[in-house]
Amino acid sequence: MPHLRIASVNVNGIRAAVRNGMHGWLNAADVDILTLQEVRAQDEHLEDAFPGWHRLHDAATAKGRAGVAVLSRVPAQASRTAFGPEEFDSAGRWLEADFDLDGAPLTVVSAYVHSGEADTPKQLEKWKFLDAMGERMAQLGADGALALVTGDLNVGHRPLDILNWKGNVKKAGFLARERAYFDRFLGAAGEPVHGQEGTGRGMVGQLSDTRPYAAEGGGTGLGWVDVGRAAHGEVAGPYTWWSMRGQAFDNDSGWRIDYHLATPALALRAAGYQVARAASYAQRWSDHAPVIVDYTY
Repeated sequence: MPHLRIASVNVNGIRAAVRNGMHGWLNAADVDILTLQEVRAQDEHLEDAFPGWHRLHDAATAKGRAGVAVLSRVPAQASRTAFGPEEFDSAGRWLEADFDLDGAPLTVVSAYVHSGEADTPKQLEKWKFLDAMGERMAQLGADGALALVTGDLNVGHRPLDILNWKGNVKKAGFLARERAYFDRFLGAAGEPVHGQEGTGRGMVGQLSDTRPYAAEGGGTGLGWVDVGRAAHGEVAGPYTWWSMRGQAFDNDSGWRIDYHLATPALALRAAGYQVARAASYAQRWSDHAPVIVDYTY
């Protein structure tokens, strides 16, 4: 059956990733659309690194920070970077590209959510981004549309998504309020969403948060599908990020924070989900691993 292969990866700096062996993976991956996060480069660097690809790139306001891109074998029909309130600087963090999937419009997003830091102004920026993300996903997912949000979303949704979840319940990336956003993104469309899926089942007290979705104006599910969780079921991981420090990679002490979130109509077409984890620490070219999915048509 024909398919469109879409891969997403936080490259942790595209020039370093290419220098450290990214093309070895890419040449063998047979990818049709590649979304990148934390590009940390200018247009000319992407042009030099990916000749022959069609390239869309949104750099961050501050050089050397963030940056998202969409590379494709065929050109996108349209693209957008407008996101959130006008006063919110989302440059380098949200890029939409429209493609044709056998006659049907398909929107692919490369997203890089702020890492945040609990109880600091950095976390306030993350809340703003997640608010805007929920609003835009509601629009993208309307009327049976084919849409896909990929990228480093910097939230582990459930304890299955982080090996050491107990040690991170008060840290950015696994805060109850952060995970409540994902409860809404992935909750049944139009149904009320309260608290965390799986909370209150013998876990620590911080996980029994039953507050409704924190963003203003939203307390019902959007109906999107976590393609990775749908593919692997109720198992730990597979993780997509490991610290470069210590033995995290060798011990598979990781986080699953890189996602393909699909509208229901697109999720029905998803197959072959995989995390392209490097064979060894020495072969890593980023602290993240690519997430790859085939979408049939």
